[in-house]
Amino acid sequence: MRYPNLKRLIPKFCLVFLLSFVLIACQTNSQSANAELAVTVIVDGSETTVSAQIGDSVERVLEAAGISIGPLDKVNPPPYTLLTSPVDIAVTRVREDFTTSEEPIAFSNQTVKNESLPEGQTLLIQPGQNGILQITTRIVYEDNREVSRTTHKTEVIQEPEPEILMVGVQTPFTTISFKGHLAYLTTGNAWIMEADTSNRRPVVTSGDLDGHVFSLSPDSQFLLFTRSENFEESGAINSLWALDLTNPNAEPFSLKAKNVIHYAEWIPGNTRAVTYSTVEPREAAPGWQANNDLWRVVFNSNETITQIDEIIGTNQGGDYGWWGTTYAWSPDGRRLGYARPDSIGLVSVEDGTLVPLLGLNAYSTQSNWAWVPPLGWSEDHLVLYTVNQSGNNETSPAGFSLTAILPNSGYSIELVENTGMFTYPSVSPQNQDDRYKVAYLQAIFPEKSDSSRYRLWTMDQDGSNRTPLFPDEGSLGLEPQIICWEPMGEDIEQQRLAFLYQGNLWFINTVTGETQQITGDGAINAIDWK
Repeated sequence: MRYPNLKRLIPKFCLVFLLSFVLIACQTNSQSANAELAVTVIVDGSETTVSAQIGDSVERVLEAAGISIGPLDKVNPPPYTLLTSPVDIAVTRVREDFTTSEEPIAFSNQTVKNESLPEGQTLLIQPGQNGILQITTRIVYEDNREVSRTTHKTEVIQEPEPEILMVGVQTPFTTISFKGHLAYLTTGNAWIMEADTSNRRPVVTSGDLDGHVFSLSPDSQFLLFTRSENFEESGAINSLWALDLTNPNAEPFSLKAKNVIHYAEWIPGNTRAVTYSTVEPREAAPGWQANNDLWRVVFNSNETITQIDEIIGTNQGGDYGWWGTTYAWSPDGRRLGYARPDSIGLVSVEDGTLVPLLGLNAYSTQSNWAWVPPLGWSEDHLVLYTVNQSGNNETSPAGFSLTAILPNSGYSIELVENTGMFTYPSVSPQNQDDRYKVAYLQAIFPEKSDSSRYRLWTMDQDGSNRTPLFPDEGSLGLEPQIICWEPMGEDIEQQRLAFLYQGNLWFINTVTGETQQITGDGAINAIDWK
């Protein structure tokens, strides 16, 4: 028998069979995918059985069961796992706590040798204070059971302060008698010598004197000085203080003035009155913006401030006024001079106006400091000694000359050429003939007077009899400084000068030229002699 359509029917049959197979397979897979699984969830100390379907993720099962997972919690198997069979899902609750504790940081001990103290004697300059270290600890808990404890961070919240003990060492220098009182600043502390160089005593031992102001009152009763401030705490660079030297139990008292950089001085004739100028702190160099102001503060016998008044208000201060203005009282307290980079003159204290006597070509340091002329009054207030740049080159450190200004006439006289910008003329007391001398510094290299060391000279008041005193030719010169005259006594021919050389105090006889080294620890950075 022949089947003519068989060849046609076979492909159709195969197609129907194949489609039937696919439908059966899909139905089987669909039934498998929809199959429910019994899943046990272990969390928070209990077990819960929930239904899930094959192909569900662990995360979906937990969400369906209303179980939230924290960012630190552990899930096993992981949340992304797809279920294919019954399984136990374990959730471990993880949390972390941070605790802080403090531990002391032991202070160190420092010993400073000082020949100002007798051999073997000690002086506690600064008591030690432990610092504080704050430790933050991370504690991890799993299901409320601690599993780890680690140090998260440490932070020093208070630095330790070292104990500083000053120890006296034997001095090799001969004891020298002198007139008046000599104050000196060493390692941030103030000392006083009286009558002779072995009679020394510390008067301020806080270790924070910054040297911007360090001055004895004309009668030597009080010491005026500035102390460094913690800028982060007070917002100030320093503060102005005074101390009664006649009372051995006296404590320094504040004059309620801050940021005193260039000038503070006693008003002659008024033991309890001080004038000062201020600045405003700045982050940029040199660290301040000068106010170019002038204030007067007066206190009574109880060290209580009775008067603070402004003599000169804040002003720009002329060329390079950002650096600041300085002032100087004549020894009789009758006149007040001022100096700033572009002029020298007098201050009318009554109304605060400035009366220029000498205009200057303001010297450009091309750096973050400005040059201000030094001032030195004669005792009769008739002459104001200073320094003038006689050349026209505003950027050259050469051409600075010692000059005398006569305020009554307004004339100025160049006395010594090429002394250098840091000449610092210092005028002696008058002798019985109303004559006096002037000590000054002469630059060893006048053409580089901004960086040169200097040699100490004296001259008569009219510029004659110029005499080099110290050091000898070829020796290391002096750093720029204000030279101090010994207070006048009966023996005029033995009048001496005090100065600093390599951090030590020296005396020199202005007549004989004899020098005497007074200290040897190399730590002194300011002196005054009244």
